[in-house]
Amino acid sequence: MANRFMLNETSYHGSGAILNIVPEIESRGFKSVLVCSDKSLVEVGVSKKVTDLLDEARIKYTLFSDIKPNPTIENVLAGVRAAKESKADCIVAIGGGSSMDSAKAIGIIITNPEFSDVRSLEGVAPTKNPCLPIIAVATTAGTAAEVTINYVITDVEKKRKFVCVDRHDMPIVAVVDPDMMKSMPKSLKAFTGMDALTHAIEGYITRGAWEMSDMFHIKAIELIANNLRLSVNGDDEGAKNMALGQYIAGMGFSNVGLGIDHAMAHTLSAYYDVPHGKACAMLLPIAMEFNKECSGEKYKDIAKAFGVDVSNMTQEEYRDAAINEVLKLAKDVGIPTKCEEIKEEDLEALAKDSLNDACYPGNPKEATKEQVIEMFRKLM
Repeated sequence: MANRFMLNETSYHGSGAILNIVPEIESRGFKSVLVCSDKSLVEVGVSKKVTDLLDEARIKYTLFSDIKPNPTIENVLAGVRAAKESKADCIVAIGGGSSMDSAKAIGIIITNPEFSDVRSLEGVAPTKNPCLPIIAVATTAGTAAEVTINYVITDVEKKRKFVCVDRHDMPIVAVVDPDMMKSMPKSLKAFTGMDALTHAIEGYITRGAWEMSDMFHIKAIELIANNLRLSVNGDDEGAKNMALGQYIAGMGFSNVGLGIDHAMAHTLSAYYDVPHGKACAMLLPIAMEFNKECSGEKYKDIAKAFGVDVSNMTQEEYRDAAINEVLKLAKDVGIPTKCEEIKEEDLEALAKDSLNDACYPGNPKEATKEQVIEMFRKLM
């Protein structure tokens, strides 16, 4: 069977990359832009860095900011209405996963109206048309939604998150400008950075991993291991390398899948509105411990990417070393080890929903409901 690999048509990286947004819009002949960005980015002026460029170029746009950190079905439907009312012919998504995930769902429904029931997009939806063209502008160094074919929507009524995988939702242009990430608070840098590390590690050991994805993931682990602490503490070079590392991780995992960490993290976020990156970060050492016996020599590569000398280590030692390096990094950037929101009476449902999550089948090791419950217990 052939391995498929999908990436953006075009991507821009480095300081000042946002200056390429207007030329891309103009060269492609777009006339009306829906700008998707969450309220917090609008309030602190981050979105304005892009809308000022649109204003200067006299490009017509409508700002849509009714987007929650864990975007909901209602957010998507409101965005679809805004896109229709403004007669948008493209979307500029400014933000992290919430803005970009919303933009993908909005764009898909606009061009595939038979999927206007947002729930019908869960899993691999058989859409026929590319979504409304998206120019994705990253403001966090973590989700890599600008280069993935995945998006996640929260169903508030059913208390669950559902993952959508659609080759038609890939942004045509990705803009990864570390200057857009400078206003992130320390905690958000830590959460999103650990989310990127989770992408890289899960993508490296997932069932679908192969040589090309391995190349991206191991480089991403190295970049994140060496730069997340620096980035969280305001170092510009660290921020630039984190922006690159999270994008490279996205290039890989979007094409090969993830695993049980993300399945459980989606469930935590759906039940308790825990930020996605925080949930992934808390669960990463636990998931790595669960998967280590099925990892072959890959934990050796992970430990080496963290700078560990593994030359005289046994298999058990280098596997433990990889997990310990992740634990040390998480501690250094302020990731909590406990999730106080978890309730005993929810454990059965949490485990069931995790095993039904679209990310779970990629995990290298099968899990029972009881094993997932025990992993959640480790956070209590």
